[in-house]
Amino acid sequence: MAFFATKQPLLLSLLLAIGLFVVAASAGSFYESFDITWGDGRANIFENGQLLTCTLDKISGSGFQSKKEYLFGKIDMKLKLVTGNSAGTVTAYYLSSKGATWDEIDFEFLGNVTGHPYTIHTNVFTGGKGDREMQFHLWFDPTLDFHTYTVHWNPLNIIFLVDGIPIRVFKNNENDGVAFPKNQPMKIYSSLWEADDWATEGGRVKIDWSNAPFSASYRNFDDQSSCSRTSNLTWVTCDADNNSWMWTSLDSRQYGQMKWVQDEFMIYNYCTDFKRFPQGLPKECFL
Repeated sequence: MAFFATKQPLLLSLLLAIGLFVVAASAGSFYESFDITWGDGRANIFENGQLLTCTLDKISGSGFQSKKEYLFGKIDMKLKLVTGNSAGTVTAYYLSSKGATWDEIDFEFLGNVTGHPYTIHTNVFTGGKGDREMQFHLWFDPTLDFHTYTVHWNPLNIIFLVDGIPIRVFKNNENDGVAFPKNQPMKIYSSLWEADDWATEGGRVKIDWSNAPFSASYRNFDDQSSCSRTSNLTWVTCDADNNSWMWTSLDSRQYGQMKWVQDEFMIYNYCTDFKRFPQGLPKECFL
């Protein structure tokens, strides 16, 4: 694969500084892409690797993680969330590195009582610091069918998308003193767990265990547009010329879609929470 030769010098330097990663060649089955890591049999893979389910009961939840680590990518997963009364449950789907100064990119789906909407909780951590929450409701019922949730992470920005519609962008504003995750490879993690001390209406609504076991389902994982490694001994550069996702930002049409989502479905934005930040909103809120 060709090395970076003509792309932007700043981006070239940051990519070379972190090491060399390989472009994922295919989107394999769940058997090939993930390890079930906890739950004592409550997470399972079916349909020759094309369907994965996590369940939660009063004893335990369950979860899995990717075999690969990623450093930039456009990563898709189809999820069908817990049906019925899901209050007190959280389905987490996120990328994270390790250590005390970890980076993390979060989707969390906060359950609710029957007939009330799920909340999508998003966050970005850099160097172990988060506090960048944005929350949304959805324009559909995420429990009736599978929908695609995408993290598009490149040196320019992190884009959160639902069924291809952008709901949030976290831009690389390092030149203005805002940290951006670019050095630490991350694995993909997902889990279904009980968090009724905070998940639904701030913990006011508790989980109803008579509805257990709760179940979330996953299909169509796709990491074809990504830079990844399976071992820290195998480092190969991404080919910037042949991977347009590496240099993608939102176009005017996508900005219009995101404005619609944020105008109609956003329920919390840390950049408007003056009570939370009495000394002033974070710098990126003004950029």
